[in-house]
Amino acid sequence: MERFQVPSREEVSINNQAIFDNLQKAVGFVPNLYAYYAKNETALGDYLTLQNRKTTLKAKEKEVINLVVSQFNGCNYCLSAHTQIGKMNGFTEDQILEIRTGAASFDGKLDALARFVLDTVENKGRASEKIKEEFFEAGYSEANMIDAVIVIGDKTISNLIHNLADFEIDFPLVEELQTTAI
Repeated sequence: MERFQVPSREEVSINNQAIFDNLQKAVGFVPNLYAYYAKNETALGDYLTLQNRKTTLKAKEKEVINLVVSQFNGCNYCLSAHTQIGKMNGFTEDQILEIRTGAASFDGKLDALARFVLDTVENKGRASEKIKEEFFEAGYSEANMIDAVIVIGDKTISNLIHNLADFEIDFPLVEELQTTAI
């Protein structure tokens, strides 16, 4: 279906054109996902505000969440983008593949986070007491839990937008997982 097209800069509002210009300067291009948000007058700015909010989580922790949620939701766009971002944050290809399964055996704290995120999304927010206990024992706080849920929500929004519109992925494509863990 050719229904869902990514708009060009000229096809979006003046406000969104300014955001495109800022993205072009900061990232070097306007990712198709962000451009697609610009079909709505306020969605791109609102989404970027949510995505860039101050958080108690480190960049690597946010990438763990982004990768686990995107794998769970089957969003190849976000998996492809966050694989690149994960590498920029110091993860290896093998570590990224493991994170996508909901584990991070190479780092105990990140493993607790990955397991918490997977259990949370699988159970619609009703993570098991054992998983929550492991999350807190790993050193996470309730403030971290709230931020983790906000990142889960942020990534779920993007996953659903791409899964619905299925526009072109403008990042190197990721490989399929060779496991049925998720």
